[in-house]
Amino acid sequence: MQPNNPWVHKRSAGIADDIDFEVKGYELQFVEIDLDPGESAVAEAGAMIWKDASIEMTTVFGDGSQASDNNFMGKLLGAGKRLLTGESLFTTVFTHHGTGKACVAFAAPTPGMVQPLRLSDYGGRIICQKDSFLAAAKGVSIGIEFQKRIMTGLFGGEGFIMQRLDGDGWVFLQMGGSLVERELKPGEELHIDTGCLAAYTPDVSFDLIRAGNVRSILFGGEGLFLARLRGPGHVWIQSLPFSRLAGRILAASGSNGGQNRGEGSALGVIGDMIGGD
Repeated sequence: MQPNNPWVHKRSAGIADDIDFEVKGYELQFVEIDLDPGESAVAEAGAMIWKDASIEMTTVFGDGSQASDNNFMGKLLGAGKRLLTGESLFTTVFTHHGTGKACVAFAAPTPGMVQPLRLSDYGGRIICQKDSFLAAAKGVSIGIEFQKRIMTGLFGGEGFIMQRLDGDGWVFLQMGGSLVERELKPGEELHIDTGCLAAYTPDVSFDLIRAGNVRSILFGGEGLFLARLRGPGHVWIQSLPFSRLAGRILAASGSNGGQNRGEGSALGVIGDMIGGD
């Protein structure tokens, strides 16, 4: 049986379309969004699983948040922002043109969770990894966030540019593995692997610290730096970012396509050298 799902939402007033939705599944989650006539949802290209026939798909420049279809410069600016974050110039808008309720479903392309967040609950803005955005109510703006500190930009796992989500509506973020949420008090610090930092609110201070001493850096497997987040604010942590999963798969396959049983340890490297790998 499906357990009680905390992510079943009914509507309230707001600027963005206040969509109804339900997140389903366990390790491989997806979200079903119910639209009233005239309501729309926007999603990354290729995220849709299925839709009712009365929902029309339209490919648009940018994030589809521009109110006027004739606002070409606004659309072009939105598309440029998405291009800077490494995403496609286009998103897909799903609009219900029939009567009654109609449903469209979206799924993340990697194993993990779909996390619904109402932006109005977090001051109208959330900063997230570049590949975290899955879908949103139409009216939510998808922009860019530059890292102000050069060291954070160079070694922070996602470079200088992250995604910034603005508005008052619902957004759906895809997060690898399981999800941990932390509410940081003023001055409270949290150290996170840079790839595992999924999202945070703008009031959180984000910079880097060295990952221990030289021995830890060389043999600890945690890289050169850890992300240091200082409260107050809210932080979302993903247990298995896709980059880590892909790295494990490549390491296990080995250079010749075989299994690398040594994993990432120093003994595994020495074994590869002895074996001629």
